[in-house]
Amino acid sequence: MQVPRITKICINQGLGDAVADKKLVESAVKELSTIAGQKAVPTVSRKDISNFKLRKGMPIGARVTLRGDNMYEFLDRLISVSLPRTRDFRGVNAKGFDGRGNYTFGVKEHIIFPEIDIDKVNKILGMDITFVTTATTNEEAFSLLKEFGFPFTKK
Repeated sequence: MQVPRITKICINQGLGDAVADKKLVESAVKELSTIAGQKAVPTVSRKDISNFKLRKGMPIGARVTLRGDNMYEFLDRLISVSLPRTRDFRGVNAKGFDGRGNYTFGVKEHIIFPEIDIDKVNKILGMDITFVTTATTNEEAFSLLKEFGFPFTKK
């Protein structure tokens, strides 16, 4: 029972340009739902920031949390298909651990996923992908993700 395991994968997109263009959030939610295989939800701002022309409650991003079979299917697609399609890919940085066994890394272009039709994309967006594990240390989480076949760069 002490063997670490992945509990969930959280995918998050922040859309700074969504303040000016409302349709950007709708297209981001649709594309993120296509990538993840389940419905994504728009995220809204929590407070007013006048310098960014931001009001409380405005949609400014999209997110989805994967668990169970959807999570393992997404993990398999990410490792075997999507990450190798990244330009100049040499592996993902091993410094994205938070000290409690969770790992986060960023993807600069969401068009690396084969589900996205490049011709229909109006703006290339990035995303943060977080792997939440039951591991208690970075070393345990690193070895867990390494056994799943995660392509870390050489230290």
